Amino acid sequence: MSVGDTYITVVGRIGSEPDFKELRQTPQVSFRLASTPRQFEKALNTYVDKPTTWYTVECWRSLARNAFDSIGVGHPVIVTGRLRTHEWTDDSGEQRSRVILEAFSLGHDLSRGTATFTKNAPRSESFESAPQASEATAVPYPPDEFTTTPLPLSAERPAAEAA
Repeated sequence: MSVGDTYITVVGRIGSEPDFKELRQTPQVSFRLASTPRQFEKALNTYVDKPTTWYTVECWRSLARNAFDSIGVGHPVIVTGRLRTHEWTDDSGEQRSRVILEAFSLGHDLSRGTATFTKNAPRSESFESAPQASEATAVPYPPDEFTTTPLPLSAERPAAEAA
């Protein structure tokens, strides 16, 4: 995290097909996200939809690959990231800008349905052991960022813990 950035979490539905690109060999996926808040109206004794807010979401690197393989239009998701302003000059010389939600984390909203998780293939440990250019092979996913320790899955506790 950096000082001065605006971090948000948005709950909504995917509003466009994810668009996959590779920019300078870095995977990137972008899509539109619709977030429609609901509020209870006492006078009507029912929930009422408020105006929808639309976000352009960008995912990078392994998140981009996983998002592209996992999400589709209409899927309920939760996105956490930071707001970033993209500025450019159009063909007529006018300054333009738009706010983008740069995602750090993205997942299905499990209050709306179920999902099945598949872990990425492990990444190679070092670049030194990577194959030479003549024998290079593509690795579909980068290595894991964190090491994991398997947890015991049995309900039995060790004897020292039971006492």
